[in-house]
Amino acid sequence: MLTKKDKTKYRNLLFRHLDGLATATTAFSLHKKGVLDYLLQQKKISLTTLTKQFNANVGYLNVGLRVLCSQGWLIQHINSSNGTIIYEINEKSKIAFALVPLYEDAVNLLQYSVLFPKERIGADAFIALERIFKKLENNYNISNFNEIENQVLKHIEGVVIAPIIVLLGVNGMFHKYFMEASFRAQEYHKDPESFKKILDFFVHLQWFNKKKDTYQFTDKGLFFAKRASAYGVTVSYLPTFMQIDELLFGDPLVLNSLPNETEKHVHREMNVWGSGGAHSTYFKVIDEIIINIFNKPIEEQPKGILDMGCGNGAFIQHIFEVIEHQTLRGKLLEDYPLLLVGADFNQAALKVTRANLIKADIWAKVIWGDIGRPDLLATDLKENYNIALKDLLNVRTFLDHNRIWEMPLNTTGRTSTSTGAYTYKGKHLKNNLVEDSLLEHLLKWKPYTEKFGLLVIELHTVTPELVAKNIGKTAATAYDATHGYSDQFILEIDVFHKIAIEAGLHPDPKYATKFPNNELATVSVNLLRGKK
Repeated sequence: MLTKKDKTKYRNLLFRHLDGLATATTAFSLHKKGVLDYLLQQKKISLTTLTKQFNANVGYLNVGLRVLCSQGWLIQHINSSNGTIIYEINEKSKIAFALVPLYEDAVNLLQYSVLFPKERIGADAFIALERIFKKLENNYNISNFNEIENQVLKHIEGVVIAPIIVLLGVNGMFHKYFMEASFRAQEYHKDPESFKKILDFFVHLQWFNKKKDTYQFTDKGLFFAKRASAYGVTVSYLPTFMQIDELLFGDPLVLNSLPNETEKHVHREMNVWGSGGAHSTYFKVIDEIIINIFNKPIEEQPKGILDMGCGNGAFIQHIFEVIEHQTLRGKLLEDYPLLLVGADFNQAALKVTRANLIKADIWAKVIWGDIGRPDLLATDLKENYNIALKDLLNVRTFLDHNRIWEMPLNTTGRTSTSTGAYTYKGKHLKNNLVEDSLLEHLLKWKPYTEKFGLLVIELHTVTPELVAKNIGKTAATAYDATHGYSDQFILEIDVFHKIAIEAGLHPDPKYATKFPNNELATVSVNLLRGKK
């Protein structure tokens, strides 16, 4: 049985593994190009000058350098009045940068790891894995290693094992049968001799006990097996991490996809699988809000719900079941039917949502919608279905930061308080423009959400200084990398709240929740609505 101290220790390791996927790929690319050596020479340099020196894509270079700041290896200075950015080395820079070449084998391994979802682990991958396993078992011949060397070794460990953990989780290795009983390699893999190399490395990590040719999970191993999905979201962005050289110094549009083309930057199915585990925690808060709203007198309730970015329809289904079984409205559905609308930009998602809701015997309108054009959505609903968008409770999960970039029509010249790194197609977006863009985005939704509100789960960034002081306590570094390199706009919670209030949509204090509930929070749940 694991103690609370054990769980804290292993959670720390999990976060360091996620840090590794972002940091190793980024740092090694910057190392190959000579950027890290140049930073050591210059000691302090502007982003603009560094971009010109290496003919880099300024937006993505900013993302990459901020990743290193979050790991404590650089210092970021943002001039809040004009938005200029300067990066400066610190006492850790020289030690950390000297260790970056150690990432090479692990980064090169990702050419195999990115194919795991469709090709599993082939012979070449096993050879590469075995070579790295031996180096890790010997701590890369580092003796008496310090904090930074330990940090780098855990990064490498994460790059190597995170894709394997996700692959095994998706494909049933962490099924209850394997987790509770001893098993042999041949029970799971058609190449048991090669697969034993992975299992034996897990023995080295103390995830398994081994007796002759049988393996059984340890309590430590069960901890990580049960959290395999926690690796899923970051691992789903391996297609992006594989293109960091291009994003930083080559074609900034290398990951662009056409509207109906399969996304190039992320393995979407894996992303959904990975996010599912975490979402259950947030849904508990959402359930409380939904129950409260649909327990009110019927004349004070919304006529229904719009789920913007409905994905596969799971959220709509969940909300309907909560309302049906746990609210006053659920007892009155025959007289006051619930209008359910699922909207998504992706036609494939709409098709899946329709099929899943039909299978669940839930009636809903499933239509195309763009989060950036609520006016078009409102017109469609009114003209074709006689539904007023303002009569619905608008909900969405992790979507507003992933809207298509639109340059704000009116720039305020505000002094930004955000430390984030933002880009669109490789171009650097100043933080005050990102805040102005969010303001205009929320103002578009205000007419349709003032009455019943906008219920939103959102992802956020955290200042690099704070992340660097709390290595192993947050996944912020990984989130900043995956979302920064894919043109998404995650702001700090306080900045998000400030802009929402400026738009006239005030977070209801009864329901405002953040995860974790401290200064490292990267997720918030809010019911935003006009003040009465």
